[in-house]
Amino acid sequence: MCRNTTVCCGRLLALFFLWFSPCVLAQSTAEPSHNEVVIKNAIVMTVTHGNLKNASVYVKDGKIAAVGESVNAPASATVIDAGGKYLTPGIVDSHSHLALDDDVNEATSPVTPQMMMQDAFDYQDKAIYRALAGGVTTSLLLHGSANMIGGQAVVVKHKYGATRDAMLFPNAPRSIKFASGENPKRVYGSRNELPSTRMGNFAVQRDALVQAQDYMRSWDEYNAKLKRGDKDASAPKHDLKLEALADVLRGKLMVQIHCYRADEFQTEIAMAKEFGYHIRAFHHALEAYKVPEKLAAENIGIATFSDWWGFKQEAWDAIPWNAVMAMRKGVRVAIKSDSEDFARRLNQEAAKTMRYGGATEEEALKMITLNAAWIVGVDDKVGSIEVGKDADLVIWDGYPLSSFAVPNKVLIDGDIYFDRALPGFGMPHYSEGQ
Repeated sequence: MCRNTTVCCGRLLALFFLWFSPCVLAQSTAEPSHNEVVIKNAIVMTVTHGNLKNASVYVKDGKIAAVGESVNAPASATVIDAGGKYLTPGIVDSHSHLALDDDVNEATSPVTPQMMMQDAFDYQDKAIYRALAGGVTTSLLLHGSANMIGGQAVVVKHKYGATRDAMLFPNAPRSIKFASGENPKRVYGSRNELPSTRMGNFAVQRDALVQAQDYMRSWDEYNAKLKRGDKDASAPKHDLKLEALADVLRGKLMVQIHCYRADEFQTEIAMAKEFGYHIRAFHHALEAYKVPEKLAAENIGIATFSDWWGFKQEAWDAIPWNAVMAMRKGVRVAIKSDSEDFARRLNQEAAKTMRYGGATEEEALKMITLNAAWIVGVDDKVGSIEVGKDADLVIWDGYPLSSFAVPNKVLIDGDIYFDRALPGFGMPHYSEGQ
């Protein structure tokens, strides 16, 4: 099931060199084959239509073409026998910083929306492969939380060994990271700069958005003059920071907000209404259980931890029932990693919601698939096993919502990028002379 002969022949050496060689990895330049594939004899956990026993999934051109107890596929299709094991959608990590090295925070200013995480994306980072080995196929890579308004995120597929551009999620919507609370006020307060308090945080955010309104108004006035035939009209100066904030106000950037406390949720919601943008999700959101109805009423999701608690003052009121309590009130809930380590075990993190809050199997699985995909804005492409969606699939060696289960095979767009039976499978190979 190798994607190309070179990778297949060199997989064992690749594993050795990945860990022990000081050489630089060479990217695999082969294009995915998109051969027709049938995964048969599987317990298919569709996420949206229950579990199908002894079922098959037919993949064509990287998309799911059919799902059911029997599927019509050509005899030439490659057959993968799941051996009665579980098949799930690929895991979606809705809050990650992997492959961004030390470039997560542009902490030179509290407002840096012009920063692009794509510019910091290290597509050869081994953490991508480790998360892939844990079943993660898509991640939202966010700016850090040093800034009240940080940079723009990038959405990637974990096609480790592919080219950099091949790992970017096609046509994924744009997101931007805001952050309130302890982090910005600590970073700038330690320098005796604004903001150093919570009210300073929101003053900085509001001032930046007012500047964006003024910027939009100046361009609107200029364009109106052009339409009237005013040849003396002078164009305003382009400003990357204000242009990004204008896109927030135009609804072209989904707003993802690092926020822990219930009182700050309400302040952020009020500010969004004041300036006319929508909050896609609160991240961390450890006090969501206090005001779930407010979040549900605004259609704001949360990307939260399963049971992190007490690691900072804002996390003091965290409880392990948070995710399920918010979900029961209509909030769309995702469990995310915010950690290269936790990214490898998101299935276990989701399973904790069954233990703590009594989430059903499907509800828990949604928290790391469909709900997470919605927060990222790609739920029409991934997050469930449905006809027409990307063939991002995981075959597990045991029950996925178990501390014992690990992925056997991981497919992205119908191609295998991880195979536990073949050590080093999918690793980038070394070219001669490197």
